[in-house]
Amino acid sequence: MKQETTVFRTAGLVKIGIGVLAELADEVKRLGGTKVLIVTDKGVADAGLVDKVAEPLKVAGIPSDVFDGVEPEPPIACAESALAVLKEGGHDLLIGVGGGSSMDVTKVVSLIATNEPDPRPYFGIDLIPRPGLPKILVPTTSGTGSEVTAVAILTDTEQSLKRGIVSPYMFADVALVDAEMMCTMPPKVTAATGMDALIHAVEAIVSVRSNSISDSLGIHAVELIARNLRTAFENGGDTTARLAMATASTMAGMAFANSSCCAVHALAYPLGGEYHMPHGVANTLMLAPVMEYNRPVCKAELARVAEAMGEVEISAKSAVRAMIKLAKDVEMPLHLKEFGIAEEDVPRLAESAAKVTRLLDVNPRRPTQEDIAMIYRAAL
Repeated sequence: MKQETTVFRTAGLVKIGIGVLAELADEVKRLGGTKVLIVTDKGVADAGLVDKVAEPLKVAGIPSDVFDGVEPEPPIACAESALAVLKEGGHDLLIGVGGGSSMDVTKVVSLIATNEPDPRPYFGIDLIPRPGLPKILVPTTSGTGSEVTAVAILTDTEQSLKRGIVSPYMFADVALVDAEMMCTMPPKVTAATGMDALIHAVEAIVSVRSNSISDSLGIHAVELIARNLRTAFENGGDTTARLAMATASTMAGMAFANSSCCAVHALAYPLGGEYHMPHGVANTLMLAPVMEYNRPVCKAELARVAEAMGEVEISAKSAVRAMIKLAKDVEMPLHLKEFGIAEEDVPRLAESAAKVTRLLDVNPRRPTQEDIAMIYRAAL
């Protein structure tokens, strides 16, 4: 155990299962909500998933409106637009429905509804003075774990960089993780979000902030993903695999919320901010090169990951190989050049990633800007 004192926080209430969305209206009433704003994106709305959220509210006589303007890698302006809808409609409770982008925007709107309306001053750690509006998060992917984290990420378009707000006030009051909401995920989304969850678990394990609870959650999440991601990718309607992945994603979210993400995420942020690639894709591109960089200082931790992945050889090298094999099996890209990124782009990316000190400072091996450039080159 790396810390003598362990502090564990998560969402106020977490329910995971098949059909738990049926309890939504009861939770809204328990939190005192009288008019709800559902925050989502057009893809989730068009897939009919918002209707599944709105229907139990309608039956219970709880009025609701929908903001479906969430964008991938959401810019700050997205949260400001949702806040305008909330203020105009007089809503007193938020429900975030979707992947990490929708849930993160929901968290930010919750806080700027009761604090200053500009989220920029809150980028950083513990800078929010007051709690936000009540919020319920309903994930439709098995990846981000945002439903149980105290972090929200927005894109600062002026700097082409993703930035985070970290505060206990960002935790959801309720997380309803219903595997039925994930069965319509296309294979590509299943792969990208599943790898994202795996990376959350691995980084939580190797972080200098890891503890016995985060380690246990992370290792079990790795086991579940190793056993079920391929099945969920190949057969999206397999509810057993979907429930296992939903559980793993939430466990990995709890793990890194109480430990930390590290250099994989730090180096992925400029890729998402500048090239607008999906978060899980950007993370996967950086996973193996960062693991190789970290391997000399966390051989024991990565050996445990290899064992959880079901590898015969229990070693740090085997863990890296297992990650690459799983990524290939679910048809994830593994090279930056597939996105038109070349050697001449490396210095600029390294300069941007080096600014993400919140994550780099807790990496098991603290990289210099030159180290970061080397890792990017290894990913080309």
